[in-house]
Amino acid sequence: MSDAGGSTVGAPPRPIDCGIKGLCPQCGARSLFAGVLRFADRCPACGLSISRFNVGDGPAALLVLAWGAIVVALAIVVELSFSPPWWLHGLLWVPLSTVAIVWSLRVAKGWLLAAEYRHAAGEGRVK
Repeated sequence: MSDAGGSTVGAPPRPIDCGIKGLCPQCGARSLFAGVLRFADRCPACGLSISRFNVGDGPAALLVLAWGAIVVALAIVVELSFSPPWWLHGLLWVPLSTVAIVWSLRVAKGWLLAAEYRHAAGEGRVK
């Protein structure tokens, strides 16, 4: 049986759905984030203590490097194709980079937290 969100009732959501939609990895409620990038302390629907998980800075470092390479490649193409003034590059690439990194960081953090929950991962121990 499926609910309105497309997930199976009773089954935990997929980690990627937790990242994209901000779903609790245990119950599927949209309660993973308390802000743009800040996790909620606890899921109000099921009581899962989200604060006990630690995704660290790995997603941020990876995404800044990945988006940086993409934006630099795009900036080079625009420069060689159109030769716009320098201020136009700033006007284009700074907001684009910021939005892309913040949105993808939210997805990556949610996905990593859900994967940590699903696999019962913890610091300093192998399952």
